[in-house]
Parts: sequence; C-alpha cells; structure tokens
Amino acid sequence: MAVVRIAGVTLPDNKHIVIALTYIKGIGRTKSRQILKEANIDEVTQSKALSEEEIGRIRAVIEKKNLVLEGDLARAVHSNIKRLKEIGSWRGSRHIRHLPVRGQRTKTNSRTVRGNVRKTATSGKKPTAQKT
Repeated sequence: MAVVRIAGVTLPDNKHIVIALTYIKGIGRTKSRQILKEANIDEVTQSKALSEEEIGRIRAVIEKKNLVLEGDLARAVHSNIKRLKEIGSWRGSRHIRHLPVRGQRTKTNSRTVRGNVRKTATSGKKPTAQKT
C-alpha cells in the first residue's frame, strides 16, 4: 500500500490500475489491459490496493515487452521529426512552418498548431467620441 512508481512515474492512488497505467507515456488502454492480463491482475483493482509483489509483476511484464516509454519515446519522436525536417519532406516542411502535418484544413480549425491565434472581427459601428 505504498506509492506506486513505475517507469519513473507516480501513478494516481484513487484510480483503477488499468487507467493509472495510462499515465505512463507510451502505454494506452490496450497495452495496459495486455500488461495486466499477463501479470494476472484484475483491471478494476485500485492502484493503492496493489501489493509490492503485484507491482513487481507489472514492472517485470513491462521490462519483458521491451516497451519504449517516457523519455526514450519522446527522444525517438523528436529525432523522427528532426529527420523529416532534414530530408526536406512535405511533413518536415509543415513542421518547420508550424502548420498541421496530416492533411487538415488551415482556413479554420488549425488553432492548436498555429498557437491559438484568435482575431475577432468588430462590428462596423464607430466608437463614440470621447469627452474632453
């Protein structure tokens, strides 16, 4: 009943372990279910209720699967993007210009990539003159 730390991430106590494992970058719901099935742990178990032996089994399964997690995964993604930029591919040029990479439209709905620029149009009404 200690704090659960796996792959350098502290998992939340009050969540089912199947959800808590998804807090580790590189593990989604499907991989989380596979890991728990292989470790023979029930999915609805709260993470605070896990014993040290069960936590050890989860760690062993993750190590056995050779999953790329957390820092290594981020490094791999950044190196892939850097490679796309260096070879001058279309996707790389879109990354360079901070535009959507996967074919999305840009006339509207590309706020996240472009930095959430919101320019609202004002009404045609002229402002009233200030009193001096």
